[in-house]
Amino acid sequence: MLPFKTLIQTDKTLKLPVYQQIANRLIGLIQEGLLKPGSFLPGSRVLATQLELHRKTVIAAYDELVSQDWLVSVPRKGVMVADNLPVIRPRTYQGGISPYGETVGFPFYHALNMQVPVTKPAGTAIIINDGFPDARLAPLADWVKECRSVIESPRYHKLLMYGGSAGLDALRKQMLEYLSGTRGLNISLPHIMITRGAQMAIYLAAALLIKKDDLVIVGNPNYIFADLCFEQLGAKLLRVPVDEEGIDVEMIEQLCIKRKIKMLYLVTHHHHPTTVTLSAARRMKLLAVIRKYKLPVIEDDYDYDFHYSSAPILPLASADHGGNVIYIGSFTKSLGLSIRIGFMIAPASFIQAAANLRRLMDLRGDNLSEQALANLLLDGTIERHLKKSNKIYKERRDLLCHLLSTRLGNAVQFTAPSGGMAIWLRFSKKYPLKKIAAKAAALGLQMSSGDQYSYGTAPQNALRFGFASLNNKEITAAVSILEKVLK
Repeated sequence: MLPFKTLIQTDKTLKLPVYQQIANRLIGLIQEGLLKPGSFLPGSRVLATQLELHRKTVIAAYDELVSQDWLVSVPRKGVMVADNLPVIRPRTYQGGISPYGETVGFPFYHALNMQVPVTKPAGTAIIINDGFPDARLAPLADWVKECRSVIESPRYHKLLMYGGSAGLDALRKQMLEYLSGTRGLNISLPHIMITRGAQMAIYLAAALLIKKDDLVIVGNPNYIFADLCFEQLGAKLLRVPVDEEGIDVEMIEQLCIKRKIKMLYLVTHHHHPTTVTLSAARRMKLLAVIRKYKLPVIEDDYDYDFHYSSAPILPLASADHGGNVIYIGSFTKSLGLSIRIGFMIAPASFIQAAANLRRLMDLRGDNLSEQALANLLLDGTIERHLKKSNKIYKERRDLLCHLLSTRLGNAVQFTAPSGGMAIWLRFSKKYPLKKIAAKAAALGLQMSSGDQYSYGTAPQNALRFGFASLNNKEITAAVSILEKVLK
């Protein structure tokens, strides 16, 4: 008999149950070839005595291995190592060649992607991101409380089992009131769909609208992951300039006159990447163009909830657009949590088609998160959090604008955004952003080289300076490092 007392070591201080430790070690002995197929293991009493454990612990380990087909229970004889093991040969995967290498044995289609090199400083660093919320301000305690409340609810098992691909009805109903009060949207339940973030909504809407060689109008520059999404679907992008008033609507109309345009994508508030907001005059003109040419529009309003200087202009979706605007937003930035909850507003037939398409890759949403968010909307937690965050983010924006103006001087240009979480910071041609980013990294500041903002267009030598996720001390330190680099 093998010396199981020395071959099997257990540790009761580990989180892994002792019976599972025994089972795992027995699997190892089988894989190593010490326990041969067809050989019998010691009886549970014998092994328990050798290991100085309770017999029930050994029985639990044996039962686990029987359920995994490593062992076979033989009546009146005990447990035996199975002849047909779950692996082909013991330890064939150790020290040999893995069947999963870099290459494949078949052709496949690649998803479009843009690799953006980032120079990462060693050790702790300040990070200038694209414009993310401050996770430190997130209503985490409220979120955990609501999730626990949902889990402990007698209805929890139903929440897990049911829920359509358009999202949980409880959240959709709360969204009706919320979007009506904040964005002036006059909609009913069939017009709203919950998604895993705004990006999923963009892809679903685009997949229903465009096919290979269709013409899609986008801003110049534009949100890179929208561009990649449309190109992945086969579209050809027509780029229209974006200036201080937003996208050029006159050029959009000229393209509609001359070409067969299948879709327009635009960000009406805090355009990505430039942060400008589409002016009221251009909105009125664009609505007329949309109605006249029955132009399908994806209106991406990813951070509408964050305005500092004035009341926001209502989205295109709230006006008379003839049923042609698909409105997309997200709660991810509002909450600052690692949850992915977005939404799509569109005519009922389009929402049903989008739900059917979503079902092919994601049968239903995250019911737990959706119910928790519905509760937080109902009790006013989201509204209170947004008011608090807006006040803090405004102070951070103002501080950053002051420091950039007084300390970086003519080396940079920017316009203070009316809202959002980032400043579009343009560097003088004397200061190539790639070199700036590399030098800043050496001083403990991680920042973009700006490459991702030049996709499909001329180099911008600019980046989005995300201020919302940095506190005042971090903002000051970041600008100080840039000041040193520029000097």
